[in-house]
Amino acid sequence: MDTLRHKAVMAVALVLSLFVLYTSAFGVLDALVQRSTFLALVVVLALLRYPLGAGKAWRPLGAVVDLALGLVAVGSCAWIATHSDQIMDSLPTAGLLEIAMAASLIVVILEMSRRAIGLIFPSMVLIGLLYALLGSYIPGRLGHRGFDIYFMTETLLLGDIGIWGSLLGVAATIIAVFSLFGSFLLHSGGGAAFMDIALRVSGRSTGGAAKIATIASGLFGMVSGSAVGNVATTGTFTIPLMKRLGYPAALAGAVEAVASTGGQLAPPIMGAAAFIMAEIISVDYVTIALAAILPAALFYIGVFGTVHVTAREQRLGQVPDDQIPAWESILKMHRLAPIACAFVGLGIGITNGNSIQTSAFFGIAGTVIGVAIGRLWPARGGDDETREPVTKQLRSALDDGANSLVVVGVLLAGAQILVAMINLTGIGVTLSSMIVGEATASVLAVGLIVAAICMIMGMGIPTTAAYVLVAATLAPALVKVGVSPLAAHMFVFYFATLSVITPPVCVGVFVAAGIAGVGWTQVARHAVSLGAVTYVIPFLFLLYPGMLTPGSAVEYIEAALSGVVFVTAFAHLFGGAQITGRRLIDIPAWLGVALAAIYPHEAGLVIGIAAVLALMWLSRRRYPAANAC
Repeated sequence: MDTLRHKAVMAVALVLSLFVLYTSAFGVLDALVQRSTFLALVVVLALLRYPLGAGKAWRPLGAVVDLALGLVAVGSCAWIATHSDQIMDSLPTAGLLEIAMAASLIVVILEMSRRAIGLIFPSMVLIGLLYALLGSYIPGRLGHRGFDIYFMTETLLLGDIGIWGSLLGVAATIIAVFSLFGSFLLHSGGGAAFMDIALRVSGRSTGGAAKIATIASGLFGMVSGSAVGNVATTGTFTIPLMKRLGYPAALAGAVEAVASTGGQLAPPIMGAAAFIMAEIISVDYVTIALAAILPAALFYIGVFGTVHVTAREQRLGQVPDDQIPAWESILKMHRLAPIACAFVGLGIGITNGNSIQTSAFFGIAGTVIGVAIGRLWPARGGDDETREPVTKQLRSALDDGANSLVVVGVLLAGAQILVAMINLTGIGVTLSSMIVGEATASVLAVGLIVAAICMIMGMGIPTTAAYVLVAATLAPALVKVGVSPLAAHMFVFYFATLSVITPPVCVGVFVAAGIAGVGWTQVARHAVSLGAVTYVIPFLFLLYPGMLTPGSAVEYIEAALSGVVFVTAFAHLFGGAQITGRRLIDIPAWLGVALAAIYPHEAGLVIGIAAVLALMWLSRRRYPAANAC
């Protein structure tokens, strides 16, 4: 039975992948047809991948339930696809059939979310639905007039603002093809190449093992789009390596958790948030990707600096020479061709003015061409290492890509239901007004309140869902006090992402702790310290709007310099860099430099640059033998 199910999974995964590739290459279908077809395939694949009662005595009953869920979901999606013109051209009213279809789809989406993600997210969606139904019974400002089951069905099912809204639309087009792009790139050898490049670039420097984790997890995360997935993948190599070289297990796990989180913040995918953000604030994807470059660079400069200083202060070991690959091994054609051709294909699509999903298709095509070039290229210099068969690479790429589509599909379908209820009830506007009122309209005060709520609301749910939730409820509060929409959404996105490493529900830390074989609380303590700079970077968006949307080159350079000085000072502060050896002097000195650097005046920037250089020189003098880079 398992073999049969595996074959069925592969067959549905192939159909889903081909559907995504076809519509990316030749144009998407009508909105409701595209989204309903995508959701139907995702639900079927989810039912096969996460069977109810698997391995238990009552699995036959679970199989009956799964079959029923699949039939009602596929039937409802098929009804929407066949009636799409009628739905979009008129204002259909809900009857018993429509209510039954809406209810069944909601149940399926919530159940698939529970199986794939956990209980927290579907519970939040269910609370949103109940809030819309029972709002008239809630006293005070949080109450509303309430909506009956017929109106909610018309909102959720019979239009493109409910289940079939823009979030599912982005999932069925841009995010789907980029998930496949990342999977193809990694399974073409890109993942191993990223790791070897990181080994070669930073392996011999102070804290080389931790820097390897930072670089490799960043490169891997830019295309995988999953913080927890990054930890589980690169962490199986980097964490044991750090432990072998004398890193405390908790520190090794924390380095990997923090570095992997950065992949969510770095273009091109940003955990799918770039595409969703572009849709919500009505700007093009390139604008979001460009805006994210400097903040992501500051994040990695901060983390890189922190692990360097920590390794220097604690005399942690470097990577042995025999574990560092030679450039001749890294620069082999079969390893570089897929990566180079993938990004060339993506670049050609963008420069030609193609849609972003078609550009991603060109990137996938480039990856396949690169694999072919690498296979056909004459072997040189002992280039005879065993390579994975092409069919196995393709099968693995499709399998992992489709698996990521399952999570993305059910997650964004559920998030779309929640967002529809937030918009319907107006709770987002109400919360924003309450936050602004409590903070007396101060940008900093509003930012602090929003940051705290973002991290609480994002705990235990995937980054993409967390961003969607806080974008709908909290970003408007920042916009109301004068923050630009782009800065507001980037602000809440950063803090939603940080929930992955922020106790008490820090999923990335849990996974890293499991690999490191140590208690998660110890890993969390180090992770918060290593990632401390990230908790402040979003506030730079409020101080220096030019960091995201430069009005001039001067503004952008000023923002970049302030950010670099700030994160450098913070890295030394939390890395434990010593100037005098007395914490009561050293900590205020580094903190003063950081604050001077971000003071919105040129004099503060000049003082910050001079001071951080002087303090770094004094700090390095204490450990002259440990400062080789």
